[in-house]
Amino acid sequence: MTNVNIKKLNPNATIPTYGSEYAAGCDLYACLDEAVTINPHETVLIKTGLALEVPVGYAGLIYARSGLASKRNLAPANKVGVVDADYRGEVMVALHNHGTTPQVVEHGERIAQMVIAPFLQVSFIETETLSDTVRGEGGFGSTGTK
Repeated sequence: MTNVNIKKLNPNATIPTYGSEYAAGCDLYACLDEAVTINPHETVLIKTGLALEVPVGYAGLIYARSGLASKRNLAPANKVGVVDADYRGEVMVALHNHGTTPQVVEHGERIAQMVIAPFLQVSFIETETLSDTVRGEGGFGSTGTK
């Protein structure tokens, strides 16, 4: 298991938790002075009150919580947030209301999930040719047939 240093920027912040023994994502919690209403088609930055020290070679990837997205139409506006290893500011979630009714977010509510994942940083080499594959230039929908 890899350790991630975490700092409470607000004493009322909740440390992320895993919902089950083998969960990939840990829950992030809203850290609010008062409830926030997110109107239909509106995006609001929700604070977590936390800063992280993501290990070098990893990123914190912030995804929607499936229950919040399917039951209340609330999901990160940018679809997947990225917390880089050199970022030390507060982790916030740009929560968007995709629905038609206002949604209230309360302090301590689980608002997103974060997966700490390794990644590769690559060098891009400009070339005139690329290797051939069976798929070739087939784009959107080119592999999905009934």
